Amino acid sequence: MAFLTVAEVAGVMRVSKMTVYRMVHSGELPAVRVGRSFRVPAKAVREYLSAAYVETS
Repeated sequence: MAFLTVAEVAGVMRVSKMTVYRMVHSGELPAVRVGRSFRVPAKAVREYLSAAYVETS
């Protein structure tokens, strides 16, 4: 299982690190705490983005 840092998730999603921290703390995005930092499963990021995808015509 691959994990991404908060900074990597922010880069992939094109949002700030603070936005990722808010998503983690609200439970919107699952994460594992490693020491003092968080790691987010890459699969969870893909699933979140897939669910948030809106098709435009």
